[in-house]
Amino acid sequence: MGGGHAHVHVLKSFGMWPVPGVRVSLVARDVETPYSGMLPGYVAGHYRFDECHIDLRRLARFAGARLIHDEAVGLDRSARQILCRGHPPIRYDLVSLDIGSTPRLDDIPGAAEHTVPVKPIADFAERWEALLERARDMRKLRLGIVGGGAGGVELAMAAQHRLAGLLDTPPEITLITREGLLPSHNEAVRRRVKTIFRERNIRAVTGNPVARVEAGRLVTEDGSEIEFDEALWVTEAAGAPWLAETGLPLDKRGFLLIDDRLRSPADPAVFAAGDIATMPAHPREKSGVYAVRAGPPLADNLRRVLAGRRLRRWRPQRQALALIGTGDRRAIASRGRQEAYGAPLWWLKERIDRRWMRRYTELPAMSADDDADAMRCGGCAAKVPADVLGRVMARLDAKTGDNVAIGLGDPDDAALISFPGAPPLLQTVDFFRAMVDDPYLFGRIAATHALGDIYAMGGVPETALAIATLPAARPPIVEHDLLHMLKGGTEVLEAAGAVLVGGHSAEGAELGLGFAVTGRTRPHHQDRARLLRKRGLRPGDRLLLTKPLGTGVILAAEMRGLAPARAVEAALDAMQQSAADASVCLAAQGATACTDVTGFGLLGHLLEMLSASGMDARLDPERIPALDGALPLLRGGLTSSMHTGNLGALTALSSEEIARDPAVAALLLDPQTAGGLLAGVPAGRASACLSELRRLGYRAAEIGVVAPASGKTPRVFLDPGCVQNHAELLPAAAES
Repeated sequence: MGGGHAHVHVLKSFGMWPVPGVRVSLVARDVETPYSGMLPGYVAGHYRFDECHIDLRRLARFAGARLIHDEAVGLDRSARQILCRGHPPIRYDLVSLDIGSTPRLDDIPGAAEHTVPVKPIADFAERWEALLERARDMRKLRLGIVGGGAGGVELAMAAQHRLAGLLDTPPEITLITREGLLPSHNEAVRRRVKTIFRERNIRAVTGNPVARVEAGRLVTEDGSEIEFDEALWVTEAAGAPWLAETGLPLDKRGFLLIDDRLRSPADPAVFAAGDIATMPAHPREKSGVYAVRAGPPLADNLRRVLAGRRLRRWRPQRQALALIGTGDRRAIASRGRQEAYGAPLWWLKERIDRRWMRRYTELPAMSADDDADAMRCGGCAAKVPADVLGRVMARLDAKTGDNVAIGLGDPDDAALISFPGAPPLLQTVDFFRAMVDDPYLFGRIAATHALGDIYAMGGVPETALAIATLPAARPPIVEHDLLHMLKGGTEVLEAAGAVLVGGHSAEGAELGLGFAVTGRTRPHHQDRARLLRKRGLRPGDRLLLTKPLGTGVILAAEMRGLAPARAVEAALDAMQQSAADASVCLAAQGATACTDVTGFGLLGHLLEMLSASGMDARLDPERIPALDGALPLLRGGLTSSMHTGNLGALTALSSEEIARDPAVAALLLDPQTAGGLLAGVPAGRASACLSELRRLGYRAAEIGVVAPASGKTPRVFLDPGCVQNHAELLPAAAES
């Protein structure tokens, strides 16, 4: 639980030396974990965000660990389950906590509403960047910092350095603390900090703690008021409040008590390290250096308990060298009674910090085989290629029936079955191997994807059957994974108004999940059914896409540890976005044709629509939306394993168009899982439709124009500016 400094070492250790038969899962609130030693340098502007954060997705992938991106909110020790804010309970045999400390703002009225806690650091970084943007337009800036420990002092000096370079007038920085500055350091260090504060006009209010916080105002115990434009809260934090409900022994500040084996004395299945843990036999201050040093003994003892071996005792060092950055590429050294100051100490601090970061960012190769095809993708990137599927269906020569209104003879996204005296039914099925290692998240994505075919035809889902495969494991593990997959899927189905009515499960080589969905046509205009088809495009129709492209290449890069965590998170969010509202909007705006963009990529699915409609299309490559990170990955030569199977669609483009920007051509082929809807909309309604889609929360775009056919097979032309240039193309047909 938690991606703190000790746990990143545990993860790397299990990646370097896996333990057969052991599954490691990381439950983490943030997928980019900050290194506390470099945070002041980030504030001062010396480091970029990614330079001082570890990508937990990449590290977990290297470790062979499941990453559960969620916040832990409880521990049920009797059932051996981790309770999460968004996931169903997660079972464990052993659990280790490295979740850091939690700001306690409730003790001071108004602090939670009007200040910015430094922890969690991911939230702080977002607010800090916003403050820097505001500062560029401000004539004067007043910054309050509450907390006089090393964190508050270092932050004050770093902020002063950064803000002084942005403002016309020096920033007004005030640090308020209950005690004096740096109470745990020696007098020489405190004198040095006071001197630097005077030189930089940083005001220190000591021995007069904040009593309450109002909007733009800190009020101290003696009634003094300190006005601020932003206030940062850097006081000593405490343990997560939910720890009190676990029954585990805690210290007076709510931190978990552990013995010198890094284990709770009350529960041999619970380990802990970092700020969340207190070792009464060897008390130490809460500091990143001790969390870092706890990583190796924690990893060793976790391995030992798994092997049934005796645990080793660990005694943290009595004193540690503290290097306090002053914001201007100098640092103060503090150890016991010793003190030093200067630029060489910053060089030493930076060298130590960067060396530690490299251990967890410059990981060994995750696959000995450099062949991109050696790692097969999941999701829709694992589909059978379109030409293979087409040949098989042609040779199969499957028969149709009187009740089949839309089937293999006239294929679409879903089949339409009609029975005398009853409304028609839509039927579809989807199944694929897992593209993420979190079974609950996989269930949500699989259900969202399966519903896409119903929505692409303007339908409403009613029922679903599940098909699941799971690898062999002990029954409690199989039960856990199956529950998580189906829980994620049923949540999506129920939100769509559909009901899970049954299914089938079986043992397989890996996690796989799919749903057979039955739906009905949506009433439209005096209860007349409005069915959207792939056919129906007309010259002048505008092509609208409701989601950006790139899930295939981003997931392929994530498998190789090459995709930034933020890009992966954005792709996962996009895959969980329902197409329900988009379907209603497109139908209401008179869409002439529609499909969902999945495994065959945008180009493949567009060609299906053009073939069925007897049309060509012009696409504006500059308007085709891409997920953040997708195009850089494609330009770097990365593609999903389905990319090769989709290459046949490129025959619709000219070689000159492909050569103009190969990355855009690759994006058109990129297989999408739970991708967006692609629809033709009459030109006169396209603008209103696009505005409504964006209001509904879709990153929708108008990407092209339908054109009359120029030959026997459909052509797609990459034509920059075509959307704007063809605003009046065949208006009579577009408005008809």
